Amino acid sequence: MSDMQTHARVAVIGGGVVGCSILFHLARAGWTDVVLIERAALTSGSSWHAAGVIHTINSDPNIARLQEYTINLYTEIERISGHSCGVHRPGGIYLAATPERLDYLKQERAKARYMGLDTEFISLDEAAELNPLINPKAYLGALFEPVDGHVDPSGVTHAYAKAARHYGAEVYQQTPVLATNPRADGGWDVVTGKGTLHAEYLVNAAGLWAREVGRLAGVELPVQPMEHHYLITETIPEVAAHGKEVAVTVDYEGNAYTRQEHDGLLLGTYEPACRPWAVEGTPADFGHELLQPDLERIGDRLEIAFTRMPALARAGIKSVVNGPFTFGPDGNPLIGPLPGLRNYWVAVGVMAGFCQGGGVGLCMAEWLMNGEPHIDVWGMDVARFGAYATRDYGRVKSAENYARRFIITYPNEELPAARPQRTTALYDVFKQRGAVFGAAFGLEHALWFAPPGVEPRESPTFRRSNAFAHVAEEVRAVRENLGLLEIANFAKHEISGPGAAAYLDRLIAGRLPQPGRLSLTPLLTPKGRLYGDLSIARLRDDLFYVLGSGAAQEMHRRWFELHLPATGVQYRNASDALHGIAIAGPRASELLGRVTHEDVSVSAFRFRDFRALTVGLAPCLVARVSFTGELGYEIYCAPEYQRALFETLQSAGADLDLRLFGARALMSLRLEKSWGVWTLDYRPDFTAAESGLDAFVCFDKPAFIGREAALAERESGPRHKLVVLQLEDTGVDAAHDEPVFCNGECVGYLTSGGYAHYVGKSLALGYVPEELADPANAFSVELLGERVAASLVPEPLYDPGGARMRAV
Repeated sequence: MSDMQTHARVAVIGGGVVGCSILFHLARAGWTDVVLIERAALTSGSSWHAAGVIHTINSDPNIARLQEYTINLYTEIERISGHSCGVHRPGGIYLAATPERLDYLKQERAKARYMGLDTEFISLDEAAELNPLINPKAYLGALFEPVDGHVDPSGVTHAYAKAARHYGAEVYQQTPVLATNPRADGGWDVVTGKGTLHAEYLVNAAGLWAREVGRLAGVELPVQPMEHHYLITETIPEVAAHGKEVAVTVDYEGNAYTRQEHDGLLLGTYEPACRPWAVEGTPADFGHELLQPDLERIGDRLEIAFTRMPALARAGIKSVVNGPFTFGPDGNPLIGPLPGLRNYWVAVGVMAGFCQGGGVGLCMAEWLMNGEPHIDVWGMDVARFGAYATRDYGRVKSAENYARRFIITYPNEELPAARPQRTTALYDVFKQRGAVFGAAFGLEHALWFAPPGVEPRESPTFRRSNAFAHVAEEVRAVRENLGLLEIANFAKHEISGPGAAAYLDRLIAGRLPQPGRLSLTPLLTPKGRLYGDLSIARLRDDLFYVLGSGAAQEMHRRWFELHLPATGVQYRNASDALHGIAIAGPRASELLGRVTHEDVSVSAFRFRDFRALTVGLAPCLVARVSFTGELGYEIYCAPEYQRALFETLQSAGADLDLRLFGARALMSLRLEKSWGVWTLDYRPDFTAAESGLDAFVCFDKPAFIGREAALAERESGPRHKLVVLQLEDTGVDAAHDEPVFCNGECVGYLTSGGYAHYVGKSLALGYVPEELADPANAFSVELLGERVAASLVPEPLYDPGGARMRAV
């Protein structure tokens, strides 16, 4: 259309595969007053030159599910649009040349079991029948995924656009966006060369130009275009004579992927010496251009590929493609409503658009229309990053992720790029004490402490690491004596004002505490799914502190601000304004009593009390709670007091044998108590009743978000149940996403696991059908390709009645 409309419910900026998918899904679901605005022509940017490989394997099972949805969607959009997507499905082979990579493939096969995928190991001879170019002697194993293949990138993008138009959506090409201006009514004025459009919701799906479109709204998105090479060979006799299409092949150690292209191959690689492109900004006139090839940069990768597939070394090169595509800091997309900016949505950094574009479009449409997607999309949620994720952070982390695309990241591995980015006053102190650090939400925190004479370094592994014995000692110290943990990485949200109590009471499913007390509560979505596992601390009638997951702090900030009334309530994310230290163990009360003038005996300072106290010289907020399951206190203070607070506690606890402990010990301690954690055991995939958090739901409250859904589930009963399993000790502990079997059938999956050091057991949490959640049933779990016997633990293995943390 030449004349542009002046109003739309949703304006999608960007005519690549992601933008067109979002438009299609919105229109198909009934929001037909939606438009797509493209600066040039559809596919300009990255979509047109993509290799078009499609696959289901992904380290995040929910993203893998969305990739499967995307692949299966192509048949539908071809039917609706009448436009071919050029789908080829010869299947995909994933090759392992090292024992570690074979372990990785065993894990991927295990995930596929509970996802209902037909992924299976095949012999190397069978792999050679699917791809006659590989040298079977170079590998230890091969995993086959029958739905994998490739598509025509241009065909897919135009099919989405045509299907969206079929349902009434509009597409405007050759329409650069010049400005995006927020309106008082919460909408956006999208200023273009063809006029201004008022949109109720704005979606930035601008691909290579995501950063530039974001800056029009004052937003800096941490994504970075990266140069990416693939080459297309001349005819290869073995391919021409094969008689059927060669399977898509991924050689991880060779750092290469291939698919058939006519009678030759397309070969791509993710080279370690990668190059960010257009760091200062994507040129406005860039579109259907390519970049200058640099084969020297990928020469070593090609040499490896030639040894693994000798026929490639004899093949001529027909063409070389070097084109940019956009990465996020962790390699996953950034989607959803942007925290702090009303009705501004993003779907950027979708580097695998032809695998993920359909799933991203589906989730974005569901989220916009219904307030929540049908599955947990935390692995893609833009709110998993905060202000620390600057443009250069995005550049450095995106380059790291690109270079590691085919490199294993182990469950216990912490990647080094852009670190340390955020630190506390104790970082240098802990470093001198042998701390091995992890980073969460950009903030360094201690994982464990290496004793004197031990190198403070953890070896990445799928099995138990060199940290195992040291973590065990930290656990023992907390259980038997006294430990200290920094808790700056916990989230703290401050809610105040005359309307604060009424506001919070409607948001949370649990009961508000009285002043001076703390309560536990789930946060629910309107459909009754978990959206938070929170502690509500009430200092005064009109002042609350909400304590929760540090990783999810921007997600929760977005939720709190979404429901904030116009007057009467003030909200701020106080996570950076309050750091803190936790002390836990049988002697914790004795230590706290030495450093404050108040009576903090266990009878005077009760379990779940919350007070303002002066600790040493520092003004603090203190809660008598502990995630260790022991008598303990969480002591919060402003960052400028953190060092003084630590030195006060350290000095006063010297003769008590106070020991530092880290996150690894904390996770072991909570396993012994059968407690779940946010992002793993508790997340929007599950409900309060399924997770057991319905114990904290106040059903007699007249109104709270999710009440109707929670009541309906209480009536019908949950479909699944969170259980604790004790695994046969084989020296391998569960991490997450391993399948659970009962009577030989895959019935569920694990959400977290590890070794419970004090009770000496390998434990895991996971979800199984409610009717199977019985200790009488025999279970097994698949760990690194082996079935391991498991038994259901009906109550916590440590202090099941909670007497120690209550000190009764």
